[in-house]
Amino acid sequence: MNNAPHVPAEQASAPVSTKPATVGLHPCPECGANLEWNAAKQALVCPYCGTTASWQPGSSDGSGAGEVLEQDLEAALRDPRNQRGWSAQRREVQCQNCHAISVFTDGRVAQRCDFCGSPAIVAHEAFDDAITPQSILPFKISHAQVRDRVRKWYGSRWFAPNQLKASALTDTLKGIYVPYWTFDAHAQARWRADAGHYYYTTQTYRDANGQTQTRQVQQVRWVPAAGEVRHFFDDDLVPGTVGVPLALVRKIEPFPTTTNLVPYSPEYVRGWTVERYQVDLRQAASVSEQQMQQQLRALCAARVPGDTYRNLVVDAQYQGRTFKHILVPVWLISYTFGKKSFQIVANGYTGQIAGKQPYSWVKITLAATAALVLVGVLLMYWGR
Repeated sequence: MNNAPHVPAEQASAPVSTKPATVGLHPCPECGANLEWNAAKQALVCPYCGTTASWQPGSSDGSGAGEVLEQDLEAALRDPRNQRGWSAQRREVQCQNCHAISVFTDGRVAQRCDFCGSPAIVAHEAFDDAITPQSILPFKISHAQVRDRVRKWYGSRWFAPNQLKASALTDTLKGIYVPYWTFDAHAQARWRADAGHYYYTTQTYRDANGQTQTRQVQQVRWVPAAGEVRHFFDDDLVPGTVGVPLALVRKIEPFPTTTNLVPYSPEYVRGWTVERYQVDLRQAASVSEQQMQQQLRALCAARVPGDTYRNLVVDAQYQGRTFKHILVPVWLISYTFGKKSFQIVANGYTGQIAGKQPYSWVKITLAATAALVLVGVLLMYWGR
């Protein structure tokens, strides 16, 4: 992650330019068009003539140079403007339907929302104190690869309507960089609980025929227990998106942020839509602390001796808390089937897919009828 100069207040508050951005642009050496990041070739490629440019991250204007560094959380919460800013030559638009905010740094103009497909998009004023991405996970899964994966995913949906499987709807496929927060922390948790140890006693009883029988009955012996757990949280992930449903984006995690992040460079986002976060740093830090607390509680519970436990109390302390604001690649399909809207998402680095689809009630009815018939046949066979 880079430590770049703070953007002056007068520059940050200046009106957003409506002219095409020029910072970080790479003209094609053959036709002069702007080169874009190509996931399949992992290089800058001309979208018109197909020319591949020789470019290495950090070789253009220095914005991609350096390391992926952690930022001090407490300092950032005190003054979020003390983070590296976007280029002033950017435009933001907000969808009036799903409320996602898209950032464009290459002069493109959106006609419809890439998240929900709505044409109701309006210009959005950039926030002066916005923390901007310092690192990025570039697209690795190409458009063609994800189309094939989505078709296979549709094919595996047994109860989806046949017309949905036939069309596969991959013509609505959009590649989007989604905002994420990552958090690190050294955690120390002291715990106490009642540890339960099983033991068995012999019980005498009479059965239905009046005969005396014995059986083993489980009992629990409770004893106090206490201990301590130390744990390092490395890149605890918190999505900053509102354009992609949280339940879906969580299903395509993890993103390999601990090993494959690179410093942000504008070349990676040329030709792609970038979503601006709407879960701010303070909100994300609170969510992360809750996630860490849940994980710590599970780690402490695993340390309780015996067979079971009760009254677990965990007192956690966190030190050295840091964060990163990053962009991760997501392929998104938004479509309408009948009167309902659906979304499918794919991890642009690993290819993991999650989504929702309509159901064919004809298929469900036929399957239920077939199951009832099978049960009836088996009952007749066993009744002979």
